[in-house]
Amino acid sequence: MSWSKRFGPGLLVTAAFIGPGTITTATIAGAGFGLALLWVLLFSVAATIVLQEMSARLGLVSRRGLGEALRTSFANPLVRTLVIVLVVGAIAFGNAAFQTGNIIGAAMGLEVLSGISRPIWALIVGAAAFVLLWTGTYRIIERLLIALVAVMSVVFVLTAVMARPDPTEIVKGMFMPGIPAGSLTTIIALIGTTVVPYNLFLHASAVREKWPASLPLSQSLRESRVDTVIAVSLGGLITLAIVVTAAAFFQQGTTVENAAMMAEQLEPLLGPVAKYFFAAGLFAAGLTSAITAPLAAAYASAGALGFEPTLRSWKFRIVWVVVVVAGTVFAAIGESPVAAIIFAQAANGLILPVIAVFLLVVVNRRKLLGQYTNGLPANVLGVAVVVIAAALGVYKLVMVIARLGG
Repeated sequence: MSWSKRFGPGLLVTAAFIGPGTITTATIAGAGFGLALLWVLLFSVAATIVLQEMSARLGLVSRRGLGEALRTSFANPLVRTLVIVLVVGAIAFGNAAFQTGNIIGAAMGLEVLSGISRPIWALIVGAAAFVLLWTGTYRIIERLLIALVAVMSVVFVLTAVMARPDPTEIVKGMFMPGIPAGSLTTIIALIGTTVVPYNLFLHASAVREKWPASLPLSQSLRESRVDTVIAVSLGGLITLAIVVTAAAFFQQGTTVENAAMMAEQLEPLLGPVAKYFFAAGLFAAGLTSAITAPLAAAYASAGALGFEPTLRSWKFRIVWVVVVVAGTVFAAIGESPVAAIIFAQAANGLILPVIAVFLLVVVNRRKLLGQYTNGLPANVLGVAVVVIAAALGVYKLVMVIARLGG
């Protein structure tokens, strides 16, 4: 069996969390604090692997998406309704808000490469995402995302290698945790941009598309785990490369207004082609997230609301169409739906620990997963992730309340 047939869903997860927001956050982390926060990235990657493996296992063993499992696991109608509202609100509505940033990121990259204005490219990127999702063919989407992840890997890893970082400092940053003054917000942002709630919905559903029930379960689980570890680790490597490059080319403590500033810092290394090199990576990051965010919103809504979670279902298409159109319109007119983004931040901060707790409960249910329930190491790691996620949620709520109050 070829590599392309073995791998895929994990790379969708990588494509989803390596977006313009991740590039910006990683750039700010490297520019502001050098390599001191690499331990946060290491934790985030480990946490993502743990949660995504649980989600994929749920999908393969039970043949249920996470949204469906949430909807069918609560007997109390009120609790079930609240869960559905939380899922649809945080994931579907939230992704419609975040889609704006995804499309703007891809359009910014294309603007640099072509000179054509960003609003025009925003419409083209939105249309491209629409066409790709409308095909209803999982394999086409998967292969395109694999190619785009490869582009990001080459762009950002090559720049990091050419920056010649000190390996000792990298190891120190990864394994000697510290919290520099003023770094708390950046720490939380690094975790939040890597451990993404909607990826849990995307993964549980995507593995069923990739590995049908006709395959031996042991084979599906084995290949899925390898796929998850390799793909998420690759995403972590890309983020690491961005942090390392920013740390090398910015004077530590620099305030970075946006990720585009990073391109200017590459000029001593790459010369006049620096901005084009960086633009290619920014375009790939934006387009991958612009495809996966609507897809995740549709999978989450389908499971929560009880309709068919297939790429050709008209109800499924309605959800991702709304997300794509909303993001495209806001990106094209150059405005950001601030109220929607604030809501999405608060809702996602709340839903991550809730989903993590649910995953822990459900993957320990022997009636559902039989011999494939969690072991002790996975449970310990899962509890650690829940604690951090809960702290992240509380912090986000405090920040949102402060903003609303101000």
